[in-house]
Amino acid sequence: MNMMIPAWVEGTLTPVDKLEVHQRGLRHKAVSVFVVRGMDVLIQRRAMGKYHTPGLWANTCCTHPDWDEAPEICATRRLREELGITGLHPEHRDHVEYRADVGLGLVEHEVVDIYLARADDTLKVTPNPEEVMETRWINYQDLVAEVARRPERFTPWMKIYLAEHSDRIFGPDMVYLASLTQD
Repeated sequence: MNMMIPAWVEGTLTPVDKLEVHQRGLRHKAVSVFVVRGMDVLIQRRAMGKYHTPGLWANTCCTHPDWDEAPEICATRRLREELGITGLHPEHRDHVEYRADVGLGLVEHEVVDIYLARADDTLKVTPNPEEVMETRWINYQDLVAEVARRPERFTPWMKIYLAEHSDRIFGPDMVYLASLTQD
């Protein structure tokens, strides 16, 4: 792997090998992007070759910035690298921190810049098979219901984002509109 990512070691931001960061549960920088089209959210199923949480559904894309890479540049880069998506302009929505066990003795302790990008029906999505095994558009309300019904199918961070940060990620209007259509 040998990818160095920005992590805090004894209070100092330091480049640390990505696997070591997760083995030690070090607090580190991350970027997450949600692409929406009206009330629909583009989600991805992580490739089986991923070293943690393979085969689980996650938000549109998430990653760790390169050392000294601005989060907004990282967000645009990973949309292109993971999903072949270009031409969107992710908007910064939130800054959150979470800690979650991701299996195999690995821990994500992320300080995340979260972005929202709006798309239309012409958006082309071409997943990189090394990163993503499947994508789908899902209505926001259906996504929340599916995560509640089948949480084992989703990454820990996806569950945290929806449970604790939906208003700030999607905006109160989208969350409110979804609540109006619930049975």
